[in-house]
Amino acid sequence: MKFDYDLFVIGGGSGGVRAGRLTAADGFKVGVAEEYRMGGTCVIRGCVPKKLMVYASAFSEQFVNAEGFGWSVGETSFSWPRLMHGINTELDRLEAIYARNLGNAGADIYDARGTIVDPHTVALSSGEKFTAKHILVATGGAPFVPEFPGSDLAITSNEFFLMDELPKRVLVVGGGYIACEFAGILNGMGSHVTQFYRGAQILRGFDGEVQGHVAEEMISKGVNLHVGTDVQSIPKLMTACGSLAPMVR
Repeated sequence: MKFDYDLFVIGGGSGGVRAGRLTAADGFKVGVAEEYRMGGTCVIRGCVPKKLMVYASAFSEQFVNAEGFGWSVGETSFSWPRLMHGINTELDRLEAIYARNLGNAGADIYDARGTIVDPHTVALSSGEKFTAKHILVATGGAPFVPEFPGSDLAITSNEFFLMDELPKRVLVVGGGYIACEFAGILNGMGSHVTQFYRGAQILRGFDGEVQGHVAEEMISKGVNLHVGTDVQSIPKLMTACGSLAPMVR
């Protein structure tokens, strides 16, 4: 049987792009479908924008410390739109590199959602349909919101990276690495941050001394941390303050 592609990849993240690029570079016919943006979680809504936000949030403390080292620091202010413009400019650059390298290797790129029809057929949201000897599903994972009254009013880390403005008050639910990072980022940028975690201490699985030290540091920097606490419901009135659902990887 003759197929349209030797390999068809659903998902244009780091794994899907690399699999498609290396396979195409070896001379095989490859198609890659991505419904959102090339680069996946790491580049578009994870590691890269988050690290840039960590750097940005650290300046508030550095301005204070600079005076002790002889620097005169005047009045400072933070602009969320300016930060997001810079972050999106960098994400656009990285996304273009991913797409260019994939295309230069000889792969066909489809800006569409791919769905498996059968073991050798992929249907795209564009209406196109292709056959492939091999189909690779590289869609990765996604954060989720547990079900409770008002859970539909919460957002996840995906929506966080698309916010138009910095929330003045925010609740971060969760005590893992990512939740603590977001609490620290928001606190450093000037938001009033409360963090709930249902366990006895944040960063479950980490060394006990590390858990305690990080918790103490977060509290000393202004994060209103509550352990042994979980969300029962979110009344609609609270959405004016903003909220973040648990960010799970």
